[in-house]
Amino acid sequence: MGTPLASRVFVSAAFLALAGCSGSKPAGTASAVPAIALPANGWSEEKQARHALDRLGYGPRPGESSDVARLGVGAWIRRQMDPLRVEDTAAEARLRSLPTLGMSVPELLRAFPRPQDVAKANGIEKDGPDAREKLKELIPAGRRPAVIEQELAAAKLVRAVESRRQLQEVLVDFWFNHFNVAADKGEDRWMVGAYERDAIRPFVFGRFHDLLRATASHPAMLFYLDNWTSSWEGPGGAAGKRRRAGINENYARELLELHTLGVDGGYTQADVREVARCFTGWSIVPPRAARAAEKGAGAMASGGGMGLGAKKAGTPPASEPGTFVFRPRAHDPGEKTVLGVVIPAGGGRRDAELVLDLLARHPSTARFVAAKLCRRFVADDPPPALVSRVAEVFTHTDGDLRAVYAAIFSAGEFWSDAAFHVKTKTPLELAASSIRALGGRVDAAAAAPLVRQIALMGQPLYKCQPPTGWGDTAESWVGAGTLMNRLTFGAALAGGKIPGVAADPSRMAKDASDPVRVATLLLGGPDFQKK
Repeated sequence: MGTPLASRVFVSAAFLALAGCSGSKPAGTASAVPAIALPANGWSEEKQARHALDRLGYGPRPGESSDVARLGVGAWIRRQMDPLRVEDTAAEARLRSLPTLGMSVPELLRAFPRPQDVAKANGIEKDGPDAREKLKELIPAGRRPAVIEQELAAAKLVRAVESRRQLQEVLVDFWFNHFNVAADKGEDRWMVGAYERDAIRPFVFGRFHDLLRATASHPAMLFYLDNWTSSWEGPGGAAGKRRRAGINENYARELLELHTLGVDGGYTQADVREVARCFTGWSIVPPRAARAAEKGAGAMASGGGMGLGAKKAGTPPASEPGTFVFRPRAHDPGEKTVLGVVIPAGGGRRDAELVLDLLARHPSTARFVAAKLCRRFVADDPPPALVSRVAEVFTHTDGDLRAVYAAIFSAGEFWSDAAFHVKTKTPLELAASSIRALGGRVDAAAAAPLVRQIALMGQPLYKCQPPTGWGDTAESWVGAGTLMNRLTFGAALAGGKIPGVAADPSRMAKDASDPVRVATLLLGGPDFQKK
């Protein structure tokens, strides 16, 4: 792009050295847990504890504010930033009743087969008469794909309401939303649970570039933003030969705009195209390959089989349906230039990895991520000075997220009156905090009614279709209709009318016989943004 060859080679060599010798720790790791120094602000310890529990968790349970105040708010925050040291056996035991949480994508595809695969294996025409009824007979209720979504949503609610690792659950929700995928886009139904478990949860206290890499290579993201079909169109490329779709820019654009640099981060449409070229060949083994893996299994197996046999013996993990695969023939082998940095020809899969390293360490990414975290934890319009300081920490620590969080949680702006009770809760946060306030619990096996209540308030869990994720400011959640739905939820909760939720309204009000009064107490504080 007009840059002298010698300069281009020098820049590329310097970048490659930086990317390969960054001194980063292993994936998911970061520095030791930093100390949290609370600034003097005139607040009582009880108020500080309540603010921490509201903002860094899903709200206090009865008596918890006093417990945190006695421990010391700074000590509690520091403990929350090292979740493996927080005993959480009760919540973990309740999650064991949800077996799909620990299953891989290939295991889920075998245990909960795609209806179209069952139909084909049993000679049922897709639009034929009684096709739906025949499939219901062939697929027992406990082996239908909807079970995966139900258990995933139930787990989120159990963790939000009952886990003692509150900051971890808040951060998993935040980063999932940042790197959003939607469970109701085709085969992502089988992949989203593994995505949260394997690409989000292990990295929320690690380094940003490890989190970025994990999401970029996960089948759920590759499928959601269509990169799995992206293929080089040049001579010898796979596009056209296998009816592939050519280069797809969806993931490249969202990677730049939503995941790293931000819409004003200094990239151009040419950069989007070059990033898309780097990611050609990053694909997945199609979920429909489950049929090929089971080919020859025969007709319906005894004991309620569905025409799909057991896993084919000797199938290598790399060829399992729904797993990542790099396809060299689909990759554009030429030289690329991203944000002025030359990526030499012939790099293969490494091209995209270099892009991820470049973006993770870019100043615009530091500012964008800092602003988003400050918006989540401090205020809808976070103070620019705070954002700048947090961005500096992000840059100087090579994206050490623990250090970034500590910079926010130690900031005077976080502990200011201007930040107290100003964030409007999402429906998930509202539901979880209300149940916690009433000392309640969620039945993991019967959480569907609560999931529906949250959807009625505007947040169907794991089903945000736009890649932007759910909004993180008041305007996304406050309106006449939404406020009425929140009040309806509060009254139903206070009246004990949400099956699967056990809560004690007397924890909130002496006169617990009036559901509307209890609902008003639950909803009338930080949940209505005052303009």
